[in-house]
Amino acid sequence: MTVPTAFSTDLLEFLKLLKENNDRDWFNEHKKEFKKLEVDAKRTFNKLLDILKTHDDVDRLKNFRIYRDVRFSKNKAPYKTHFSGSFYRRKPALRGSYYLHIQPNDESFIAVGFWDPSKQDLMRIRKEFEVDDEDIRTILNEKKFQTIWGDLLGEELKTAPRGFDKEHKAIDLIRKKQFLFTKNYTDAQVVSPNFINEVNASFKAARPYLDYMSSVLTTNINGEPLI
Repeated sequence: MTVPTAFSTDLLEFLKLLKENNDRDWFNEHKKEFKKLEVDAKRTFNKLLDILKTHDDVDRLKNFRIYRDVRFSKNKAPYKTHFSGSFYRRKPALRGSYYLHIQPNDESFIAVGFWDPSKQDLMRIRKEFEVDDEDIRTILNEKKFQTIWGDLLGEELKTAPRGFDKEHKAIDLIRKKQFLFTKNYTDAQVVSPNFINEVNASFKAARPYLDYMSSVLTTNINGEPLI
C-alpha cells in the first residue's frame, strides 16, 4: 500500500460538514465515513513520523481524539473540527516537539517549540537569556529560519517577571511564557502531493532552535550537564 504524503479533500470536506452539524446524532450517522478518514489521516501522520525519524530522535506520535472535553467549557460542541498530532523528541536529552494541525478553510498550520514549560524550565530559559541572548538571537535571525518560521510567538507577561530587570536588553525574550513558532497552510497546500515533505523540511529547519533550547534545559547556568 502506498502511504499518502498529503491529506485528502474528502477529509477537509468531512470536517467542514462536521462544523455545520456538530452534534452526536449527525456524527453517529456518519461514523463509518469518519473512521475511514481517520485511518487514512493517521497513516499520513505516521508517514511524517517516519520521515522525521531520519533526521531527529522523535520517539512517539500522539494523535489527538476528535472528541472534545466539554466539562469546563462554555462551548458544548462535542467534536473538534480538525485533526491534529504532536511528535515528541526523546527526553531527557532532547526537548521541544513538533505539531501538525489539519483544519479546512485555510486554517491548517504547523508549530514547533515549547507550549507549556514547567516552572523550573521557564526559570532556566529566562536565566539563560538574562546572561546571554546572543546565541538565541543568532538562530532566530538566521535568514532561512526567518523565511520559514518568522518571529517568536507565545503568551508573555506585560512586564518583567519577578527578580528580573524590566530594562534588561533581553526583556522581550524574558517576558515570554511560551516559545513557539507557527506556519500556516491553505487547503490547496494540504492536499498537494508534496505536503508532508514540505512540512518535514520546515520542521528540519527548526532543529537549530530546538537543539539550542535542549542544551539550555539540560545544563545549569554554568553550562554543566544535568543529565
